[in-house]
Amino acid sequence: MIPRLVQEGASLAPNARWFDLEDRASGQIRRVFLWLPEGPAPEAGWPALWMLDGNAVIGTAIDAMRTQAFWPSGTGLGWGALVAIGYPTDAPYDSFRRSWDLGPPPGRSYPPFVEDGPEVRTGGGAEMARFLLEDVTEFLATQAPLDPARRTLFGHSFGGLFALWLLFTKPESFSAWVAASPAITWEESFLLEHLARFTPENPTRVHLSAGAWEGDALAPFQCKAPDAAERLAEKARTRTLAAAQDMAAALTAKGLVAEYETYAGETHMSVLPVAINRALHWAFALPPAPLDKGAS
Repeated sequence: MIPRLVQEGASLAPNARWFDLEDRASGQIRRVFLWLPEGPAPEAGWPALWMLDGNAVIGTAIDAMRTQAFWPSGTGLGWGALVAIGYPTDAPYDSFRRSWDLGPPPGRSYPPFVEDGPEVRTGGGAEMARFLLEDVTEFLATQAPLDPARRTLFGHSFGGLFALWLLFTKPESFSAWVAASPAITWEESFLLEHLARFTPENPTRVHLSAGAWEGDALAPFQCKAPDAAERLAEKARTRTLAAAQDMAAALTAKGLVAEYETYAGETHMSVLPVAINRALHWAFALPPAPLDKGAS
């Protein structure tokens, strides 16, 4: 039984729609964005890029796709479907809900984001994973032919943490993964315990990245800010760039096709458009990249 469709509408560009779906287990409503190329799908169905933080990323992804895939000889980008998971809001983020959805279990509780607001909780990643892999997958099967063998998951920050956790716990879920500025050290780096137990059985491609200003130094515009010292201390704790580099090396050692890239001149938030574009090429490069490192 497919999940209940609460409402739907047109979105942002030709061939783009959104669907508010009710989670069959929790009853929560999440918005699923879907954009499809013109013309008939390949025989196996469209390859698809699935993106977390859907409200924040879908517009950039559609624009980048439409301006590049029509000229494959100049861009190396083929056509594919775009799937983005977000919330029924016009804001780019629902910070309260994404904390729960994208925070892998077991999670913790934190003070409210706003005065008199609700307690912030993490740890709902298993609920979100079930929604993606069951509810959304079954619903999309009624909307478009998608190739189950060619689907990529993209996440940024908390979304990158979620993507890596899903890779370690359900590696069969996607054929490729993109984790931009992933929050690897979140909650005492519990993700590394999953990495230690991870024994991949099938070839998998993983792209990790971070902005250059997510390393040890502040961005030039931050250097004289009143909170410069606090920002430097936070960088020392989170180690976003170094942790992503270490993760790429660890995954390579486990036999995966893993790459790391630093985006020059970018901070934790400004990396997002660059990372989305890279995710498109990781998912839809022409010709499709082989999973086997020894393949030609």
